[in-house]
Amino acid sequence: MAVGELAGAYADPDLGAFDLGFVEDGVQVRRSLALCWGFPFEGVKPVRPFRWPKGGKSFAGWYFCATTGEHIGYESWLERDRLILLDADPHVVGIASQPFWLHWHDGERRRRHAPDYFVRLASGRARIVDVRAADRVDDAAAEAFTATERACRAVDWEFLHAGVADPVLMANMRWLSRYRRRRCLRRDVAARLLEVFDEPGPLREGAVRVGDPLLVLPVLFHLLWSGVLETDVDSRLLGPDSMVHATGEL
Repeated sequence: MAVGELAGAYADPDLGAFDLGFVEDGVQVRRSLALCWGFPFEGVKPVRPFRWPKGGKSFAGWYFCATTGEHIGYESWLERDRLILLDADPHVVGIASQPFWLHWHDGERRRRHAPDYFVRLASGRARIVDVRAADRVDDAAAEAFTATERACRAVDWEFLHAGVADPVLMANMRWLSRYRRRRCLRRDVAARLLEVFDEPGPLREGAVRVGDPLLVLPVLFHLLWSGVLETDVDSRLLGPDSMVHATGEL
């Protein structure tokens, strides 16, 4: 859809209320949201450096993303956890951290906010993700999230304020993320696992049927991460008796 068609289709006054500042070809540029909403932000560099405050409560770092094959920055364990969930989501095909500055005027002064993540979905749609625990959303953050959601709505992007993930789900996904890299995949072992778990069965029992658990389990966990095998990661911690079944092909 062309910019003019977008403006006509939505007729949203917010379309002209926001600018985006982002890095293009190594240079920071600033453009109206109406003119740059179709830019491939999933490939941009962060607009600001990541902070490692001395003595701070947050912990920043880089996460190797299996979806993109690149390292993506985060500034807290909470952001790292959200990255893991995005990386494991089969609908996500691209992720960038701190993708742009969103500029707007709140009626009294100029404001700006850098969302935590830009996400490209397999459908082509975009999703903006801000990560912060609910009890840490002060007035300034709430206003920034509201403005970001308005901007997203103007161009038919999704907006998500992500808080603390369920602890059981997150414990399981942190474990499986250790096996996210393709180097954990051995196709001969994986093919046998698909045969064994064509009918649901306990995790360790099935691994033993395939071979030495020390060799089989990393492949099994990689297949769980990638969705080729499936088990309940929402309501209980992974264990030897977790019921596993095959859901797809290699």
